[in-house]
Amino acid sequence: MPKLIWQKSSYSGDASNCVEVATAPSTIHIRDSKHTTGPHLTVTPSAWADFVSLAVRPRSQ
Repeated sequence: MPKLIWQKSSYSGDASNCVEVATAPSTIHIRDSKHTTGPHLTVTPSAWADFVSLAVRPRSQ
C-alpha cells in the first residue's frame, strides 16, 4: 500500500481534535487526529460520498 497523505479540514485550524482523511484510488481512510498511530477506518469512495452528503445537508427547521 502506498503511503497515505492525511488531511484535515481547513476549518479545523490548529486544533488537534479533528478527523483526518486520506484518499487512495479505491478506498478512503479516516482517523482521529489525536491518535495518528492508532487504527483507522477504511470505506469505499461511495460510502464516503454518502456520508458527506448527509453530513453537509442543511437541517430541516
